[in-house]
Amino acid sequence: MRAVALGKQVDTGRSRLTILDDIHLEIAPGETVAVVGASGSGKTTLLGLLAGLDVPTAGRVLLEGVDIGSLSEDGRAALRRRAVGFVFQSFQLLPALTALENVMLPLELSGVAGARESAQALLTRVGLRDRLDHYPRQLSGGEQQRVAIARAFAGPPRLLFADEPTGNLDAVTGEEIVRLMFDLNREQGTTLLLVTHDERLAARCGRRVRLTAGKLTSDERG
Repeated sequence: MRAVALGKQVDTGRSRLTILDDIHLEIAPGETVAVVGASGSGKTTLLGLLAGLDVPTAGRVLLEGVDIGSLSEDGRAALRRRAVGFVFQSFQLLPALTALENVMLPLELSGVAGARESAQALLTRVGLRDRLDHYPRQLSGGEQQRVAIARAFAGPPRLLFADEPTGNLDAVTGEEIVRLMFDLNREQGTTLLLVTHDERLAARCGRRVRLTAGKLTSDERG
């Protein structure tokens, strides 16, 4: 994945507000990268642009060798289904679907054979073998995030985006979720891009990129 001279501005009605400015970033396959910075520094906006959830006002994003800005909205969605997984702070589970159905859905949309069996295996891997038929409202926050992680790795993805994945969890549950996410990431050889304000969580990654007021101000490895 590569971002070249990436920028994002929004029109406030009275002026143009710059959220990201001239971001250059290259992420190699298999890397674990944390994007850190203060609230409002542009972290989530950067994730959205890199994932093709939003379009930049300047620059390009190359994902799987494809300039995602050249794709239609449907084309970007198809690329995400094929190559990308997501874990969000707010879980983003569909409330009318069971845990099993939430994990099955992206597999079915991609036409994967044996979607039910694969989803069951993933939910068992994240410790939810006895919760397959429960709806999100019947699950704790930690259990919902486990479902979200199982869904994210169902592809399996070549690139995983995680946006404050422990933000709605207590410290103990958050630590369990982080361990699980990194274990699955290592097992599947996925590239991980993690947005977090938690420096301890960022330290688990092999590389840390810092944003300050929309600019990339440091890039550290090790």
